[in-house]
Amino acid sequence: MTDRHADGPSPSIPLAGYAIPLTSHEDRKRIARLQGNLEALRQRLRIPGLSAAVARHGEVVWAQGFGWADIEADKPATPSTLYNLASLTKPFGATVILQLVEEVRLDLETPIAEYGIDLESPGTVRVKHLLSHTSSGMPGDDYAYDGDRFALLGQVMTRATGRPFSELLSARILKPLGLDDTLPMLTLEEQAACAAGHGNPRMQAVWARLAAPYEFVRGCGNVQGTYRTNFSCSAGLVSTVFDYARFDRAISDYVLISKAAQNLAWTPFRSNDGRELPYGYGWFVQSAGSLRYIWHYGYWDCTSTLIVKIPERGLTFLAFANSDRLSSPFGLGADEDVRRSPAARAFLDLFVH
Repeated sequence: MTDRHADGPSPSIPLAGYAIPLTSHEDRKRIARLQGNLEALRQRLRIPGLSAAVARHGEVVWAQGFGWADIEADKPATPSTLYNLASLTKPFGATVILQLVEEVRLDLETPIAEYGIDLESPGTVRVKHLLSHTSSGMPGDDYAYDGDRFALLGQVMTRATGRPFSELLSARILKPLGLDDTLPMLTLEEQAACAAGHGNPRMQAVWARLAAPYEFVRGCGNVQGTYRTNFSCSAGLVSTVFDYARFDRAISDYVLISKAAQNLAWTPFRSNDGRELPYGYGWFVQSAGSLRYIWHYGYWDCTSTLIVKIPERGLTFLAFANSDRLSSPFGLGADEDVRRSPAARAFLDLFVH
């Protein structure tokens, strides 16, 4: 199916947005410029649908949908559109691990072999190495992003508690914070049932608001694809920018783990020879003068996501898309520089620098 709206939404369908009163005329100007920049970016990258939000000190001050959650149905994207988070699931997984550390139910220094995990390695792989993407080669020597190895932390959690990650996540984060729009991706069977009108009310509600997945094919435009349905502590949650902003507020206010534990997650892991690496525990960490960029990206089939936090300014930016093109062209995991993302750059240039 060719993307009938490759050049953006038709004038008859407004951009769907949300805002609370901003504090200054300059804020309003920044938001207007950010809206224009993101829409131009969406069109340039041929992204069907995009939802974005800015939060200040935990309050969402602006959220907007751009383009199409479903091209075929002429369904515009809104801030309440659900997207597959891909690797933006990792901060949830890291938070549960650090909760268990604070409860002394596991230790970051424990060899993963004690949890029944066997990885070929020239050294001892410990929990901290999976959490910081430093388990490849000699553990702790260097950073190498590996979502499959991060997912092994689910087995660590299960061995430590007797409960799977899905249960721990629900009991410890989703239910306490009221994140009703955050849940594991529907399985293929559940999707088929919903498409046929046979899903239960909860599944049908998710299906109705889930952005349709798209792949960009040169010469054809955006073609409907298929979301991956894998779910682990590494990837596979679905959510909205509103729900993720609530999670962001909880971690920024140290509601889920202590300030010391959260700051540990936001501190670059040090290699065996003392070098600062680009990843902490569940987050990328990047210095920018006196500021830190705390960030993560998601990149999977038909989906791409981004969060950028500036703790010193109390600012957070979120952007979710229903194709991989918000992330795929920019090599974020390998280059470790969030400013390679034009969406991140649009936010940073307007609100931070």
